[in-house]
Amino acid sequence: MRVMVTGGCGFLGSHVCEYYVKMGADVISYDNMTKHELLRTGFATDEARTYNLKYLKQLGVKIVTGDVRNFDELIDNAAWCDYIIHTAAQPAMTIGWEDPRLDVTTNVLGTFNILEAARKLKIPAVSCATVHVYGNKINETLREGQLKYERTPDAIGETHPTLEGTLTPLHASKAAADIYVRTYIDTYKTEAASFRLTGIYGTRQFGGEDHGWVANFAIRSILRRPITIFGTGKQVRDIVYAADVCEAFNAFYKTRRPGIYNIGGGRKTAISLLKCIEILSKINGTSPEVRFAPDRHGDLRYFICDIEKAQGQLGWSPAVMPEEGIWMLVEWIKDTGLFFIDKAVK
Repeated sequence: MRVMVTGGCGFLGSHVCEYYVKMGADVISYDNMTKHELLRTGFATDEARTYNLKYLKQLGVKIVTGDVRNFDELIDNAAWCDYIIHTAAQPAMTIGWEDPRLDVTTNVLGTFNILEAARKLKIPAVSCATVHVYGNKINETLREGQLKYERTPDAIGETHPTLEGTLTPLHASKAAADIYVRTYIDTYKTEAASFRLTGIYGTRQFGGEDHGWVANFAIRSILRRPITIFGTGKQVRDIVYAADVCEAFNAFYKTRRPGIYNIGGGRKTAISLLKCIEILSKINGTSPEVRFAPDRHGDLRYFICDIEKAQGQLGWSPAVMPEEGIWMLVEWIKDTGLFFIDKAVK
């Protein structure tokens, strides 16, 4: 089996590369090595950006520095593949506000190019969407409980209306890419899927305040730096461990059932931000300082995936529960020398 992973040197992409190498596949990581997110974290940016690249080289992954916005370059590298897994993205809402052109070209044009390559090469492809495609009007349906936001029904399925509420460039670009996947399925019968992902976390994640909140909380708690929560801390996500997402990608390849899928932990992994901090306090034996700031424009306060479609169509279910996954993340942070911090995290 030959697999191309766009964004392969990123957090999720590196896990996908590792997963398929360990299955005996030939794997190519296709990544432009952008530093947009890492520039905001306070980490030693260059060292953090090349960490996964060096890790993948040791595993025997072929490394190609390329941009999903360049179609000719992309299809040349995809031509030898049996499967494309598209994890390359501009994933941060804040960067989307500040640089909407980067957001739309990466998320929309990049995904379009992946679909065109899959159509022309007649191979399956999965694209990473996000539950942000639903918009944030969900906030209006919540009850504020003592420890977390609550909702009836608690889980949200793929038929829920999209793009409701206050929109940002990230909402628009991710939803447009999601629609393009559906279009290529309907018009060209491409074997494609769009995975609406929520709360992905795990090892090799250099999380900042812009994106990757579980990792950000874990890093700061270990460094004994203040954690900033935007809002009440009662926000809820059904977090999903990276290894479980890899299993979802492989489940699609085996079943070849095109469509749109919510991929999250479901009810079993749903935790609030405050609960995540409680778990970290238990693991570390000390409670971090928490600072509260106002909600950010466009933020979604609650999401729990209804994953029945993925369970029924793909035969996939997540296995890693939050306590186990967060513990593995913490152990990795400690083992890597605290993420190459060369200056104080702000």
